[in-house]
Amino acid sequence: MEREIAKQLLDIGAVFLRPDDPFTWASGIKSPIYCDNRLILSAPTARVKVEQAIANTVMEYYPTVQMLMGTSTAGIAHAAIAGAILDLPMGYVRGEAKTHGRNNKIEGKMEPGTRVVVIEDLISTGGSVIDVVEALREAGAQVLGIVSIFTYGLKKGVERLAAAKVENHSLSNLDTLVDVAVEEKYITAEQKQTVLNFRNSL
Repeated sequence: MEREIAKQLLDIGAVFLRPDDPFTWASGIKSPIYCDNRLILSAPTARVKVEQAIANTVMEYYPTVQMLMGTSTAGIAHAAIAGAILDLPMGYVRGEAKTHGRNNKIEGKMEPGTRVVVIEDLISTGGSVIDVVEALREAGAQVLGIVSIFTYGLKKGVERLAAAKVENHSLSNLDTLVDVAVEEKYITAEQKQTVLNFRNSL
């Protein structure tokens, strides 16, 4: 699965690799890789494979799940589609509570004690998804874990998830993706090492 999802992400341009012309992240970091999993939604073939893989992963690791919760905004559509496949209710957690109406931070009906799996598109430092997990726990949910589409495997992210006592299962990861990228001639072996060195330096 990791290799198949990695190939799909590369084929639709959801993951861009530019070791010789780095992207600038919002933090100012110069990165040889940029991931935009929103493009999955407009690529039907990849979308079917990714959403089925999310559903399969949820049931493999969390068979007692009662509800899926997407991260805002990128995880919402994936939680909705996977929820439809699994015939499960879904909702999502806002980055911040609304300042009008009912001032909701969590959208969707979720009773205290509900066994929830969080659906995320990308794990980097882990900060945003941990905020979601904590909001759900504060609302009384039993968070079983996270299923994400892709992870960079950053040390900081791994450590943060461990500290928050929540596990993540990603459909694919950077190590697998760069292997596939070399095989498919998106990058050279030397460029692969540049990408891995960047990841390992953070």
